[in-house]
Amino acid sequence: MSTRVTYRIGNEDLILETGHLAKQANGSVYAQYAGSAVLATACASSSSQEGLDYVPLTVDYNEKYYAAGKIPGGFIKRESRPKDKEILVSRLIDRPMRPLFDKAFGRDIQIVPTTISSDMMNPPDILAVIASSAAVTISDIPFNGPVAAARIAYLDGEYVINPTFEQIEKADMEIVVAGTADGITMVEGGAHEVSEEVMLGALDKASEFIKVICKLQDELRAKVGKEKLPLNPMKVELVNRDAIHAAAYPRLSEALYVKGKFERRDACDAVKSELAAKYAEQLEDGVQKKLFDALFEEMEYNILRGTILEKGVRVDGRGTEDIRDITCEIGVLPRPHGSAVFTRGETQSLAVATLGTVFDEQIYDDIEGDRRENFILHYNFPPYSVGEVGRMGTGRREIGHGYLARRSLEPMVPSREAFPYTVRVVSEILESNGSSSMASVCGGTLSMLHAGVPMKAPVAGIAMGLITEGDKYAILSDILGEEDHLGDMDFKVAGTERGITGFQMDIKIAGVSTEIMKNALAQAKRGRLHILGIMNKTISKPSAQISEYAPRIEVMKIDTDKIGALIGPGGKNIKAISEQYSVTINTENDGTVTIYGKTAKHALGAKDAVKGIVEDPEVGRIYDGTVKRIMDFGAFVEILPGKEGLCHISKLSRTRVANVSDVVKEGQRIPVKLLEVDKMGRLNLSYIDALGDDADK
Repeated sequence: MSTRVTYRIGNEDLILETGHLAKQANGSVYAQYAGSAVLATACASSSSQEGLDYVPLTVDYNEKYYAAGKIPGGFIKRESRPKDKEILVSRLIDRPMRPLFDKAFGRDIQIVPTTISSDMMNPPDILAVIASSAAVTISDIPFNGPVAAARIAYLDGEYVINPTFEQIEKADMEIVVAGTADGITMVEGGAHEVSEEVMLGALDKASEFIKVICKLQDELRAKVGKEKLPLNPMKVELVNRDAIHAAAYPRLSEALYVKGKFERRDACDAVKSELAAKYAEQLEDGVQKKLFDALFEEMEYNILRGTILEKGVRVDGRGTEDIRDITCEIGVLPRPHGSAVFTRGETQSLAVATLGTVFDEQIYDDIEGDRRENFILHYNFPPYSVGEVGRMGTGRREIGHGYLARRSLEPMVPSREAFPYTVRVVSEILESNGSSSMASVCGGTLSMLHAGVPMKAPVAGIAMGLITEGDKYAILSDILGEEDHLGDMDFKVAGTERGITGFQMDIKIAGVSTEIMKNALAQAKRGRLHILGIMNKTISKPSAQISEYAPRIEVMKIDTDKIGALIGPGGKNIKAISEQYSVTINTENDGTVTIYGKTAKHALGAKDAVKGIVEDPEVGRIYDGTVKRIMDFGAFVEILPGKEGLCHISKLSRTRVANVSDVVKEGQRIPVKLLEVDKMGRLNLSYIDALGDDADK
């Protein structure tokens, strides 16, 4: 027998139902809003492992094409590997939920949210977050939730909760906020240069909705919730803990402040190795080794946090608001259309911009409908960037970081109408010690400007951190890798001088006050403006010319009644121009003609040819014509497709010509000047010889 709870949002009910579908899972919830529905299941393995230092959680969000009444495209008509969007939604669910599972549970956990109905109006990802949390909440899996999520759009000066796809498209800002009844835990979104105040207002709006939906899940748990399974905490303590702590703590306090990432790690490893050797016999026990490692992590955590809060000094000696040294270089590669290296401390991005045509656009085929994008950003994080050996490939991390960088830059990329190129940016992370995604934003801006992309404004990004203890707190600008995991909040803000374009935040504690958030955003803005200032010294405006190696796109407007003449019978004219100049020509019903050429020479030559067809012959203009027929009295020369004129024998040279064939041959291309168009529309031409002499003079 099914059980459901509902909550009214706008004109529709949000429905959470259980007991009808997928009943063998530990927890299963069907969530529906309007015509969109998600079935989320949660399962845990039957055996528990003691002493795990992580939560073995997997989230596998997936969308079924049948949800939107579609059949998958391509040869194989089956949903296959996860699409980027499905991976991004999986991360959206994972990030707020993972911290709420207890490591002591020790069992594999898998959450599978499946979109099984889509009205293509209401995004299903928010439903997926809510359904996933509800499935775990009512299950027997221990969980410190529930979690809820809300999408907030800022549209026409108003906040809209859970907007439609159409409203998202028109909005100045769109963010997804997740959290518990105690506070916000995750934020991710993009905007068109909104202020920090607008962002804070959206967080307040989302917080109200999240509390209501968490309460709704609690109602469902009260009706059908299962008794929770027991935890499997570590029952063994580290032998000689106090002695190890006393010996290691003061030495770690020095080692943790050695300059340089690898030097610092070597110094810490030396302390740990010495004590491991001293207690080697004890550490032969695997459990004791785990506890030993955990103690060192705990000491590092406490030392670093304590020093920041008490002295305002960070692991590399910087103050809380100091930003590492930054260098910017452009034109570092000889052949790509645009290239840049952005280095901030020990983080380095090689960003490369490539210009393509409409045929290079990214095509998406998913349940939201077919769509195309003319701005692409790919992020690569090879193992050598952190001095390690590992497998090459694109994982969830790469897709997530690349998406954040892309949505931070996308609002400032010109429209197709303003710049008819497809732009692809690839960020190769060559070194990493703190926020490579924000380095990708900075490097991406530099590479696009170098490629001549007329960005609306340069974009920079910065990663921030927060450490709190009671009433004391410290906001950290430009955090290191070591600082990323020891803080209570880490957030990344990207934007221009005028406002925010990209935002991502993960909060690990409950109840971060509005005052802290306001101060953190203000400090992030100061950091962002500092970085932009350095970038602008290298390049602040797009290069005047695009690379000679880039394709050339020419766009022109013609009268709609000339489209037929351009195309010609059976496409004869347009095919001839395309073949002659090695270009592709697209014509639209409104008279827009787009010419795609491999080089500027090809595209401009084809453009002149198109003009020649659609424009009336211009007296006094010189044309590159082809001799079609030779007569006794002169030569007929085609100056435009289908348009011939007579070059009289007297106009072939400034001296007397006995035979026309002595000067020109059939099929020969010659420059001619249009002298006149007579009353009958006939074209009279004059030959321009190799010396540039006009035979008419």
